[in-house]
Amino acid sequence: MRFGIAGNLEKSAVPDIALELIDRFRSEKVDFVIHDGLAAKISKRIGPKELGKRQILPLEKIPGACEILVSLGGDGTILRMARLVAGQGTPILGVNVGKLGFLAEVSLEDLEVCITELLEGNYLVQERMMLSAVTSKNKKSYSALNDVVVDKYGSSRVVDFETYVNGEYLATFTADGVILSTPTGSTAYALASGGPIIVPTHKSITISPLSPHTLSVRPVIVPDDSVVTLRVARAPHTLHLTADGQDEMILKPPIEITIRKAPFSARLVKRKNTSYFDVLRRKLQWGRDVRIEGERRE
Repeated sequence: MRFGIAGNLEKSAVPDIALELIDRFRSEKVDFVIHDGLAAKISKRIGPKELGKRQILPLEKIPGACEILVSLGGDGTILRMARLVAGQGTPILGVNVGKLGFLAEVSLEDLEVCITELLEGNYLVQERMMLSAVTSKNKKSYSALNDVVVDKYGSSRVVDFETYVNGEYLATFTADGVILSTPTGSTAYALASGGPIIVPTHKSITISPLSPHTLSVRPVIVPDDSVVTLRVARAPHTLHLTADGQDEMILKPPIEITIRKAPFSARLVKRKNTSYFDVLRRKLQWGRDVRIEGERRE
């Protein structure tokens, strides 16, 4: 098995973790490649013969050169890696070096044990649907594991978003924006906007108006094979499209944005002894009742 090592270079702990992985892989004769930017960070702390030229690759070439990509960072790093490997099917192991790390499967404390499990073939790979968005003015495709957000930009006034599902008129949302989220993204921006938590293997897309002008407006869940179209005839200023909060562009109305399930998916490495509900309880404190906990302490 060949591993790929990449991560968030802005996190100070990442080079140290990469060094620990390299030490283990070398001692156990495990093949690996590493992002050239990360290799440069540790170059002064590693012997000249520790890394061969074929082991150091540009980030865009890492996914095609490994069987599992180890992502060192937080959820944002995993989202970036998911778009990087889109279409190649390389499984991603998320190692949490951030705070919450909801998508990251492994904490630093469990990394050694998890690597052992991977080397023994004791792991699962879970498919996570992704979204693809295109606009009527720019044929570039924007991919997202969590969500595609179209919102107002440069103005405090709300915008009218005509929303269609498979060509059928749904509603006109007068709001700050609209969030189109995958089940994976249901615990991200959509959740903060009052959307439901959806099990990541569920086949659906959630349409969530962002700060709607009408209280009766609520999120709508549609099948994952739906094509959702947002039409904005006019706006006080420009619009802002973001994919996973990272890839973005400014849009000028009138414009039409089409969002659908991407023809590829993200593949996340999962440990066999953990479940999605464990993550909900542990990281989101889901179902926690402080009243009961207070009684127990008393």
